[in-house]
Amino acid sequence: MTPMPLIFAATCDIAGKVRGKAFPADQLEKRLSRGVGWVPTNVQITCFDSIAESPFGSLGDLLLVPDPSCEVNVAFGEGAPEHFMLGDIVTLDGDPWAFCTRRLLRDALDRLHRLTDARLFSAFEHEFQLKGTGLPNEGFGRRAFEDQRGLLETLMGALKAAGLTPDSIMKEYGPNQFEVVLAPEIGVRSADAAVILRELTRSAARAAGEEATFAPILDTASVGNGVHIHLSFQDADGTPLTHDEDGPCGMSDLTAGFAAGVLKYMASILALTAPSVVSYERLTPHRWSAAYNNLGFRDREASLRVCPVTARDPASIARQFNIEYRAADAAACPHLALAAVVHAGCQGIEDGLRAPTATEDDLSLLSPEELTARGFTRLPETLVSALDAFTGNDTVTGWFPDPFAAVYRAHKEAEIAHLDGMDTPAKCAAYATTY
Repeated sequence: MTPMPLIFAATCDIAGKVRGKAFPADQLEKRLSRGVGWVPTNVQITCFDSIAESPFGSLGDLLLVPDPSCEVNVAFGEGAPEHFMLGDIVTLDGDPWAFCTRRLLRDALDRLHRLTDARLFSAFEHEFQLKGTGLPNEGFGRRAFEDQRGLLETLMGALKAAGLTPDSIMKEYGPNQFEVVLAPEIGVRSADAAVILRELTRSAARAAGEEATFAPILDTASVGNGVHIHLSFQDADGTPLTHDEDGPCGMSDLTAGFAAGVLKYMASILALTAPSVVSYERLTPHRWSAAYNNLGFRDREASLRVCPVTARDPASIARQFNIEYRAADAAACPHLALAAVVHAGCQGIEDGLRAPTATEDDLSLLSPEELTARGFTRLPETLVSALDAFTGNDTVTGWFPDPFAAVYRAHKEAEIAHLDGMDTPAKCAAYATTY
């Protein structure tokens, strides 16, 4: 019997999971216009496959329409190639669905463009770990890199074959931990690339007899796995708009206002960018992650960092200059996380906010009163607190369609309920399996 080639139409949902439905490859032209059937209540499938309370119940029908610009067709070894396409969830009339994460990001990017005429140029920097002990005492080590060279070269080749632009890959500090970076992309393509990277990383690991996980933290006595979102701006002609040598930390007025908005609303978007229960085991002082809503100049302990540049001439500096959002991890859907950050930045621009002075001290040594006096906030320390900050902020919930905040909270409460009664190591293990 001859196998029938299949294409998997996929969406990255609000749980940060890639789900979908396959169809015969010879039906592609039809599916590009008519999609495959989808169900509204699927939005409430948690990362642990429980189903949260849904306003849709068993009612309704949707379409998941594959996007040919997001096609991946990559072979690992001698087996059948992995062939999938990210797509958009629409109504039967073809209108965007309120909970399609790509639609939510487009809404945010449209807001940025209307407000500034700027386009977002961004990249996601991922950390992941291979399960198992790996080689000891090999933080950033060449020996551990060489031990997994075959897997890492396979991954970088797969990313290139998928139409992405690999930037770098390295052995990270943690046990069996690696970091992989793609070149920046314009608009929605950046988040699409982040989803594809995660899927191909897991696939390359399987092909090498390994198992990769992007879980936020595997062991609270060790390091966590973060996602850093690098952000810059261009006009329609590709001219950089992010840098001004006379601006604060080299930021243009656009960038400074955007940064100020992200910092002001960070506590209220954290439930979207660091959305797992164990995310908050990582977001603590002295983990080189993020614990306060502070701006840092080349400071990896800051939640929003002005990154260094290696260029010397003004034009090259302007092209390289970017800011980095560090309070995120791969439990978040890249489209939803980026949408939240962009909306926060837009709000800062609309409100005429000014970027604060970059910090140069250890904020964990300050009292709550001192933090408040300096305009800093300790970010939420649990997912429940983060959800309270999100749903309790009318400005932030107003960035999304009317039912989104209530549905998202119900989704996350079902995730929390699944973990009820587990100790922290068991919770970490549960997320290591699902992400």
